[in-house]
Amino acid sequence: MSSSPRAYSAQHVVAYDYRRSVGPVLGRFFTELRGRRLVGNLTPSGRVLCPPMEHDPETAAGTEPGFVEVGPGGTVTTWCWVAQPRARHPLQKPFAWALVRLDGADTALLHAVDAGSEARMRTGLRVRPRWRAETRGEIGDIECFEPEAGR
Repeated sequence: MSSSPRAYSAQHVVAYDYRRSVGPVLGRFFTELRGRRLVGNLTPSGRVLCPPMEHDPETAAGTEPGFVEVGPGGTVTTWCWVAQPRARHPLQKPFAWALVRLDGADTALLHAVDAGSEARMRTGLRVRPRWRAETRGEIGDIECFEPEAGR
């Protein structure tokens, strides 16, 4: 007579309950956001990274000390329309996720764009940040980007 092995079970919850230390480079970026300013930093070759990074993504060399102001306007380089936003999305109406290259920067920042309709959204669209009423020093201080007036 053979007996079946007993099945054991246990509930397991995977969680990542920690806060990331942003360090001096991203820390400065977030501090500037609180003041409604956008900054980037320089690579050894003179490219401007926004958001700023501690290392050049092309060469892995350390970035130069100091920051440069960029934007506030920028250009959409690519985008994807979200017709049905989810609960945790930044806007609760249709919007685009877009890469926005801020004026003076050589790289693009991923953020939401409130274009009003998919028909108005396009690569090359000029946008400006719409700031949250109360800033806290986080990327959400930019509520979203929106088309520049008259565009």
